[in-house]
Formats: sequence, structure tokens, C-alpha cells
Amino acid sequence: MSYHDIIEQDLRLTILLILAQDADYAVNDAVLHRALEQVGHRISRDRMQTELSWLAEQGLLEAEGTGVGELAVIKLTARGMDVSQGRTVAPGVRRPTPGELG
Repeated sequence: MSYHDIIEQDLRLTILLILAQDADYAVNDAVLHRALEQVGHRISRDRMQTELSWLAEQGLLEAEGTGVGELAVIKLTARGMDVSQGRTVAPGVRRPTPGELG
């Protein structure tokens, strides 16, 4: 596994873990971007959108309100929660360690 693969898989899990911490399992994309920066994933908004699209294609999250000038609201799906908690494995997403489980 390459360094790029490790970072990509960790980024995807981190997105799911951030969503899992929210009371309604949803945040807007601006808050998500700031949260990712706080945990060491300093990425462009374009890169974040790419990862969000990939995670949505896998059925791990949903995005609402992606019109021009709108904030997108990113919501965790039941499958996304299962992956974030280590109950289901999704290829391309790092599996959480026991210390990360809430």
C-alpha cells in the first residue's frame, strides 16, 4: 500500500468519524472542511468534494443542497455509521482502531 493510499483511506474514515460525532449525523461542508483541518487533513475544497462524491457513491453518506452558492449538508448513512464504528468493512476506507470507536 502506498503512502497516498494510506492518507486517502484515513481521510475517508475521518470524514465518517466527524459526521458520526454530530448529534444529527450531519454537518455543512464548510464546517466539515474546518474540522478536517483541525485533525491534520489540510486539503483543498476540491479534494474534499472528490472524497465526498466517492463516499456517496459507496452509500456511506449523502449530500443535500449542492446548488450554486449553497452550502452542502453532508449526512451519514446507516452504512456509513457501520463503517465508522468498525461493524462493516468498506474497501478504500481505513478501519477504525478500538481507541477511535465511540
